Amino acid sequence: MQYYCNSLTNYKKFITREVKVGNLVIGGGHPIRVQTMTTTDTMDTEATVAQVIKCIEAGAELVRITAPSKKEAENLALIKQALKEKGYDTPLVADIHFTPNAAEIAAKIVEKVRVNPGNYVDKKKFEQIDYTDAEYVEEIERIREKFSPLVLICKEHGTAMRIGTNHGSLSDRIMSRYGDTAIGMVESAMEFLRIARSLDYHQIILSMKSSNPQVMVQAYRLLIQQMQNEFGESYPLHLGVTEAGDGEDGRIKSAIGIGTLLEDGIGDTIRVSLTEDPELEIPVCRDIVKRYNTQIVNSMSIPTIEKLPYSPFEYKRRNTHAVENIGHQQVPVVVADLSKLKLIDRAALTSIGYTYNADTDKWSIADAAADYVFVGNQSIDFDLPGTLRIIQNAARWKPTDGEQKSLPIFDAADYVAATNKSAVMNFVALDAYSTNTSISDEQLHALAKDPSVVFCISSTLQFAMSGVRRLLVKLMDLGITTPVILVTDSNWSTIDEHLIHYATETGALLLDGMGDGICLGLSEDAYQKASQNFSNVSGRNYVQNKSVEQFLNATAFGILQATRTRISKTEYISCPSCGRTLFELQETTAKIRKVTHHLKGLKIAIMGCIVNGPGEMADADFGYVGSGVGKITLYKGKEVMKRNIDSAIAVDELIQLLKEHNAWVDPQS
Repeated sequence: MQYYCNSLTNYKKFITREVKVGNLVIGGGHPIRVQTMTTTDTMDTEATVAQVIKCIEAGAELVRITAPSKKEAENLALIKQALKEKGYDTPLVADIHFTPNAAEIAAKIVEKVRVNPGNYVDKKKFEQIDYTDAEYVEEIERIREKFSPLVLICKEHGTAMRIGTNHGSLSDRIMSRYGDTAIGMVESAMEFLRIARSLDYHQIILSMKSSNPQVMVQAYRLLIQQMQNEFGESYPLHLGVTEAGDGEDGRIKSAIGIGTLLEDGIGDTIRVSLTEDPELEIPVCRDIVKRYNTQIVNSMSIPTIEKLPYSPFEYKRRNTHAVENIGHQQVPVVVADLSKLKLIDRAALTSIGYTYNADTDKWSIADAAADYVFVGNQSIDFDLPGTLRIIQNAARWKPTDGEQKSLPIFDAADYVAATNKSAVMNFVALDAYSTNTSISDEQLHALAKDPSVVFCISSTLQFAMSGVRRLLVKLMDLGITTPVILVTDSNWSTIDEHLIHYATETGALLLDGMGDGICLGLSEDAYQKASQNFSNVSGRNYVQNKSVEQFLNATAFGILQATRTRISKTEYISCPSCGRTLFELQETTAKIRKVTHHLKGLKIAIMGCIVNGPGEMADADFGYVGSGVGKITLYKGKEVMKRNIDSAIAVDELIQLLKEHNAWVDPQS
């Protein structure tokens, strides 16, 4: 196997072992399956059955239910029977943490059990412990002793299993040897997989979840490489970004992590973990997978990548030189596309983060304000705010005294012949393998010698990301350090589809360190449809934007935030709720967002219970975790700061904690 997938240039599904989960087959050449998880109390049979049915009718092909103890595991039998009586045979999955005896009960009832190798046998105490080689081997044998009974039960009953590693719940033993790393996540799962294989049990699916898409993607790639090297085959993969949050941010983060892998043919089943009702996760899942459940390859032949000039298993930004504020180690810029507006006036800039006050003749600039604005053949006849610059089509652009504010964009062929160029910055559009007109290495070198050039790379291929990546790899092979704006257009129909498209196409490249800026746009037809949707206040209820331009700008900054390449707002790591949740998660998340959304760069975790608490919140700065019914424990990092606070005052206590650690600033009125 080359690298970690079948092809980095033309889409082809990576074939894994087939695993049967009840009447469903996962892996092999089968379609990518979609699933979700209930949020009801598992002991409330009627409510859980009703919610499972809602999820099935929304399109879920598997439904997971928490079983934190023996009594919940036993109640799965009543839930399954009630569903059967109502005519539903969709496979059920028992979610297990900490309790091997519950897993062993559930494995005799439902079609699949999920275990977390970080806490199935090991205990997470957040202590740094040094293990000798002998002690480490002894611990592995203890895992074998505790885990083997479940494997044998699953084997006897034909029950499938997911070995689900989570970045935030690696055991002290794994942490002591591998640290808080993607390879540590892989080894955590491989220990359990080796035991299962030694018992000739193969009905296994694996997952490598993290709230950080970058870590998640690296872990899955490493897992495939490790399985191929060790076994010569791969087991099916369940993809997901854990604790993705809600609204647009949750969808963007999920699409980036899941979509990056699916783009390369990796993944057999997915779950989008949103802090929303579980049935609302399914449409998002379906929007993500429908791009891949038809085997279509790119119509143009993309040259094979013989050797990657970067490591896909660690983040390192592509080496570029600076052209003004673009490139080198500067944060990626955002180029807003206003070219389809009939009139570009001061009010139009409100949608991209600039608000004009006529009384004071001053602009206020938001944290998420675009750096450049593409106006096509239009012009702007008022003074621009701050450092904002416009980009015009080269045929319309003329050098003036205001050249610092107006810059041209050329096709590559036109730029070579042009005599009218900017002395400051010139944008040059490159097509990535989607037309018969290819640019030669000599032409690229000639363009790269001009220190004023910034490349704008796009592709109209169905799987455009692989084409853009291939061109970027060529630039790296040629030693060209010209900065690159990733230009992504969408021709989908709905707001949801556009969101998924942008996050997947650009996020996959940003996670691998490629891209010094992004520009999102729509085809003419898609723009008209989107304009009607926003004017009719339609679309999903999570959409907060009021115009197409505002949506595109918010999405661009959301993608940069989710890929950790440019931070412009508070980040929330919020679990999707389940039967273990000890408070009203959606309502609480909204309340915390309302009072902390102005704290740019801060990461706040909101976790429903101790299972999704200090472990799962991974790299959050502060944590708000359910510790009992109506009780909250507050964390700074992984350290308990305030324990068992009444939930009625917990948000106020969180604000006080932020103030005590100099993480709070008063919001501007």
